[in-house]
Amino acid sequence: MADEFELDTDDLERRMDGAMGALRTEFASLRTGRASASMLEPVMVEAYGQKTPINQVGTVNVPEPRMVTVNVWDKSMVGAVEKAIRESGLGINPQLNGTIIMLPIPELNEERRKELTRVAAQYAENARVAVRNIRRDGMDQIKKAKSDGLSEDDQKFWETEVQDMTDRFIKSVDEALETKQAEIMQV
Repeated sequence: MADEFELDTDDLERRMDGAMGALRTEFASLRTGRASASMLEPVMVEAYGQKTPINQVGTVNVPEPRMVTVNVWDKSMVGAVEKAIRESGLGINPQLNGTIIMLPIPELNEERRKELTRVAAQYAENARVAVRNIRRDGMDQIKKAKSDGLSEDDQKFWETEVQDMTDRFIKSVDEALETKQAEIMQV
């Protein structure tokens, strides 16, 4: 009975991958002084009585390195989209041109760059905490199996597996943070 214990490492790995995916999404929303369509992903527009992602009311394009445009499909929504961008906290001043909203990306000053690196570090710490929580879940499953008769050798084997996976994902988070901070600080 207890000899049949097998930890679902695929599930743990999938959940840790999910934490990494969430981190990548958060990093993509950080402005680095370069235009990116993904920087508008968190912006929600009050459209037709509900909050709607900006990419569902218009086409987001990056025509040049320091410009993002939003081509709003419904003329009556232009004002709502502009308002949502202004209030999003991205620090971008939208310019109207008919149904096209142009978003010139200003140069980042040194203070703003440092602030963004701190935000990136916070996102990375949240991802590390998520990975550690998943590790704890795995360790709890192993402890439960131990109380159900799992041998000490098997317990050590599974604990090592979970710890190695955790270390790999934490290293991956650290590398992603390093890359993002270098990208932010690049002038």
